[in-house]
Amino acid sequence: MSFQTLTFKPANFSQASFKKAPIVSLQGMPVLLFNQQHLTLLEALEQKRVKIFSECRSGYCGQCKTKVKSGKVTYIREPLVSLEADECLPCCCAPDGDIDLALSAEGAEMVVRMPSDKSAVTKGI
Repeated sequence: MSFQTLTFKPANFSQASFKKAPIVSLQGMPVLLFNQQHLTLLEALEQKRVKIFSECRSGYCGQCKTKVKSGKVTYIREPLVSLEADECLPCCCAPDGDIDLALSAEGAEMVVRMPSDKSAVTKGI
């Protein structure tokens, strides 16, 4: 009987980069984890029911233009609308790290952390 030892050794493992999924906040309130489920920031915001107006969804009209309070975005398609340094078009970009947008979180589905003590939930604490 012969045994084989299998090992996994990726090429250039020391150069591999692992990036955490960006947290998207609205006026300082974390709303979603951008985990590549969606192609664009607009799609992710819409899934969380964030109120954001959009028209073309391709970077042509500028209707979804949004102020970026902190963070950066990467454009999937180059926008045809002129933008200030603190603006982005969510319809054609994705966050490049944690980002805070100047959008209202009102009506958005928020992530709520449950207390670890289950009795606190039933007591309404």
